Amino acid sequence: MIEIENLTVVFGDADNRVTAVDNVSLNVAAGESFGLVGESGSGKSTILRAVAGLVDSAGRITINGVTQGKKRDKNFYAQVQMVFQDPFGSLHPKHTIDRILTEPLIVHDVPDREAKVRAVLDQVQLGPSFRFRYPHQLSGGQRQRIAIARALILRPQIILLDEPTSALDVSIQAEVLNLLDDIRTELGVTYLMVSHDLGVVAHMCQRFAVMRQGKVVEVAESRHLGTGTLDHAYSRQLLLASKGYDRAVIDAFADL
Repeated sequence: MIEIENLTVVFGDADNRVTAVDNVSLNVAAGESFGLVGESGSGKSTILRAVAGLVDSAGRITINGVTQGKKRDKNFYAQVQMVFQDPFGSLHPKHTIDRILTEPLIVHDVPDREAKVRAVLDQVQLGPSFRFRYPHQLSGGQRQRIAIARALILRPQIILLDEPTSALDVSIQAEVLNLLDDIRTELGVTYLMVSHDLGVVAHMCQRFAVMRQGKVVEVAESRHLGTGTLDHAYSRQLLLASKGYDRAVIDAFADL
């Protein structure tokens, strides 16, 4: 469903040139949930933005057999939607939930808009009473459910998830993750998911790529997180670090 070949993203020029993504290649199967993990600044979110056409990139990105150019057309956005990290910033503060959810349907000239808005609100377990509220009237978890509903309303084949629960309270994170898992099972959508939390990746993804300094150092199955059988030394260090602070473990880390 997603093929990324030799993807490179560079910001700035001359002395300020930064290679955020460095010659990355990945494949994600239809219906799969694939994770991107790594430290901050490793290029994870930049890959999502390149797939969505939000940043300029070199290399080849193919979605469901169609190679994408620099500009994405309406058909692309009917197939691919994104859920951003911050539910407080990704929803227009002066638009009602009804308008937020209806706008994609208007842009893509989809009929039966009211029925679709009601159906998607039910799907994210909010219901029609939320239609005419504003984002500031919702909790963080409810806002992220609206962001998920907005991504779902066009019935895309692919959803890009950029740390979808990291801005939420721990008590709400599990609810949103379980909702996303249920949606993928029900609709068969494909997820490409960024997370710094290996526990989230183990729960949500079948496979994942470990990134460091813009490069993919390893692609592994999520079951390997439980067994600790990761090949690359940096991947093993990342797994150890995820288990909590241990001074002896941290002191033993090498600058790989």
